[in-house]
Amino acid sequence: MRYVAVLDACVLYPATVRDLLLSLAHADLYHAKWSEDIQREWVENLLAKRTDLNRAQLEKTCQDMARAVPDCLVRNYHFIIPNLTLPDPNDHHVLAAAIRCNADAIVTINLKDFPQDLLDEHGIEAQHPDDFVMNQIELSQPHALQAIKQMRSRLKNPPRSAAELIGTIERHQLPQTAAFLREWQSLI
Repeated sequence: MRYVAVLDACVLYPATVRDLLLSLAHADLYHAKWSEDIQREWVENLLAKRTDLNRAQLEKTCQDMARAVPDCLVRNYHFIIPNLTLPDPNDHHVLAAAIRCNADAIVTINLKDFPQDLLDEHGIEAQHPDDFVMNQIELSQPHALQAIKQMRSRLKNPPRSAAELIGTIERHQLPQTAAFLREWQSLI
């Protein structure tokens, strides 16, 4: 059985982090999941901040995501929400989706919003994307590096050198991943 991780909106919002996580999922290193609520949350937040983007562009991105990761959408989880407790009730839908799809982890930058003691009863752990990506790399370094190399080769507008991609990854709060990739820069 593959490791299943629900990706929170905060890790789907930045394009580079989203692309990195989905590239690793597309390479079968884990199974990425999200819900329409999570998708709507990151899309709405991005549209509110980036006036240069439009809904049609982001809907195409969502379609591309679904094509890259078959069976990614979690459905029929709303009935779980009323029974959940988290510091922020706006995150209940994320935990409900994780419970519904029997996820092993929720990948989120907002670890404080998913206290481990509340997740333990569901057998789920919250992981920062930096730790999560490093775990995937450690489990299958050659496949992970190949996936990241393919990710970089898809970047056309603008194209990025390995060093530029690593710098962007570091700016998006993934310092361990960036440090590791610097050591293997010639392979990506």
